[in-house]
Amino acid sequence: RDPVENPLPTMIWTVWWVCFTVIQAITGPLWPHLNPWTGAIAVTRSLLGKQLGERPLAKLPANIGYLIAIMQFAAFAWFELIDLAPSDPERLATAIIAYWLFNLAGALIFGGTEWMKRAEPFSIFFGLIGWLSLFDRRGTDTRRTQISLGWPGHSLIEKSPLPLSGVLLVLLTLSTVSFDGLSSTFAWLGAIGINPLEFPGRSAVMISGTIGLIGTWLALSAAFLGAIILGCVFAGETGRWREAVGRLIYSIVPIALAFQMAHYLTGVLVDGQNFLIAISDPFARGWNLFGTAGWHTTTSFLNTLSGVTAIFNTETIAIALGHVIGIVMAHLIALRLFPRPQQAILSQTPLAALMVFYTGFGLWLLSTPRI
Repeated sequence: RDPVENPLPTMIWTVWWVCFTVIQAITGPLWPHLNPWTGAIAVTRSLLGKQLGERPLAKLPANIGYLIAIMQFAAFAWFELIDLAPSDPERLATAIIAYWLFNLAGALIFGGTEWMKRAEPFSIFFGLIGWLSLFDRRGTDTRRTQISLGWPGHSLIEKSPLPLSGVLLVLLTLSTVSFDGLSSTFAWLGAIGINPLEFPGRSAVMISGTIGLIGTWLALSAAFLGAIILGCVFAGETGRWREAVGRLIYSIVPIALAFQMAHYLTGVLVDGQNFLIAISDPFARGWNLFGTAGWHTTTSFLNTLSGVTAIFNTETIAIALGHVIGIVMAHLIALRLFPRPQQAILSQTPLAALMVFYTGFGLWLLSTPRI
């Protein structure tokens, strides 16, 4: 039950949720080949002799869009940020099993392809992150894969627009990380009447945290939609705002990745050491499989000016670079949306202002006092 000795918490919260996300931005989509349902679906089909998970037993309603994915990711975010003990191994294992069973059932009933495309949030999120990769993979007539290099996010620029529910899902991923950073600041704790120097524990902030998480998502969604609609007004193309929203949301993906990298960097540096120690003896039987069981976690790099400066500079570069890529992507998408370059430039003015503001917000989160 010790979350330091048990490798499950660091495997989920550090290795999978943070490191695996960043790796896919480099290599391209990996989750379709590694997700934990395809094997179970294949075994079920072979045992029952049916096309379960391939040929749907029922049709996933088109009018619900990405609603199931939104609800699942919201539950994941709430568990990570608000739940009393998300790193307790037994509590975390129970949540993982429940999540796996729910999505296995959905894939078997509605078809694995359609379920992963619209209802399983990490298949959607990791897919978008993977499309940021510099590598572009395309099949050839000879059943080989052609790999070429391009600019970050080039594969997303030509993609068809997401529906409004898909847009809200992407904004939920960004707002979750944003609120995670905001919720530990002295400014937020002071605003909800908590002395940050005498933090009473997660149980005292569950209600305010839930409201804050929802409020951050709604505020970011309103700001993004408002910026796009206002941009369409400036461009004289108000009738195309839905298409613009559905395509320009792809420019938010590198920003979401940048916030994830910056926000969790320190945690990765510390919890990554815990994972290397725990994985050598995963069942607490006195093993030393990888020769790391005797290692000790160090945080000495947080006690030196050079160490803290290096971390802060790395986080700053990540956020600034993510926003630069996002702005370039948004402009290239706008050039494809509107017939004249002048319209594209006018349409981007509100969104560029929003991105500049959010860059400042991200840098403020890095520099403001926090618990």
